[in-house]
Amino acid sequence: MFIDKAKIRYTSGKGGDGAVSFHREKYVAAGGPDGGDGGRGGNVYFVVDKNMSTLEGFRYKKKYKAEDGENGRNKNCTGKSGEDLYIKVPEGTIVRDAESGKIIADLSGNEPILLAKGGKGGAGNQHFATSTRQIPRFAKMGGPSESFEVILELKLLADVGLVGFPNVGKSTFISVVSAAKPKIANYHFTTLTPVLGVVSVSDEESFVMADIPGLIEGAGDGIGLGHEFLRHVDRCRLIVHVVDVSGCEGRDPKEDFETINRELEKYSPELALRPQIVIGNKCDIASREQIDEFKAFVTEKGYQFFETSVATGKGAKEVVYAVYEKLKALPPITKYEVEYIPEAEDKNSREFNIVCEDGVYYIEGEWLLQVLNDTNPDDYESLHYFQRVLRKSGIIDRLEEMGINEGDICNIYDFEFEYIR
Repeated sequence: MFIDKAKIRYTSGKGGDGAVSFHREKYVAAGGPDGGDGGRGGNVYFVVDKNMSTLEGFRYKKKYKAEDGENGRNKNCTGKSGEDLYIKVPEGTIVRDAESGKIIADLSGNEPILLAKGGKGGAGNQHFATSTRQIPRFAKMGGPSESFEVILELKLLADVGLVGFPNVGKSTFISVVSAAKPKIANYHFTTLTPVLGVVSVSDEESFVMADIPGLIEGAGDGIGLGHEFLRHVDRCRLIVHVVDVSGCEGRDPKEDFETINRELEKYSPELALRPQIVIGNKCDIASREQIDEFKAFVTEKGYQFFETSVATGKGAKEVVYAVYEKLKALPPITKYEVEYIPEAEDKNSREFNIVCEDGVYYIEGEWLLQVLNDTNPDDYESLHYFQRVLRKSGIIDRLEEMGINEGDICNIYDFEFEYIR
């Protein structure tokens, strides 16, 4: 099954906590603090794997997590940093924010792209020793991880996109001009997945062509198979429009041509403006009058026209050379610009909320969880640090504005203490 869209969640590693430890050694009466720092959490990178052709691997596995950093240890030993996580995707994958749909990254190059930073390791108590605080019994907690939900969308990297109604000869054409071997049969929707083929012009010159499964009327609105794969034409620099000029299936070649172009425009007005070459296929079973009438129709619209019979190979080389010459004058394959850079919650934010219920002042703020984890309630200096944070952040001022009295109870995530002026 060809999977070209998937939703996943990835999470970086949490930073390791700093250690609270004191040096113990024979004949050393006061060795001092020697708690080591926590290790950095693992980062999350996305990287192209050219051996992958679909997003099949993301069909069942939806959650990815980098390794957490190790906690610090005694003897000033820093914890081991978490292993970075590399998520492999096919070339041409777009990463979008799941909520807004904006582009976060375009995986079209070879360099890994960092999309989630690991948490910073917490500082051990060795860093908090001063001339007046010689026995610090607290350390810093490791930094939090970052977690994001994204949509992966594969847009094939091809110079040329073959479009047209089902059974007009697109698969046969790409099999003739490249080494691609798509399934070929005389019935509609033989091709169920996009097919890529490398077309060689010479020993050193080539381009990539994509056979897009047959479009039908209404494809731009989601009808038929082709709508699932219109995204793979997005990057193409040139569109090769294959039309059955013989009308052997009872359709009008002119109407076929107009219908497909309408569907392209409906899907993307910008896509409809791409340069286009028209192939009139099945000329071996079409009358001269049919060919000339259709040729006059498309050339009048400004399109370059080629007669082919891909079943016999007639005209295929001429099309290849014309496509190559056209490509030389066109800009490179589209690379999508980043529209959105996801950010985890602001770790420096000092927002808080205070509610008084039954005489108890409940204080909430995500950043306070970090402060609580950094506080040792059994250590006077650690509690003094906690009080300074409450004062500096404006929490004490807000409590006083709300009319708090000495001896009233404050509650911060189930940690309770009496207010003392």
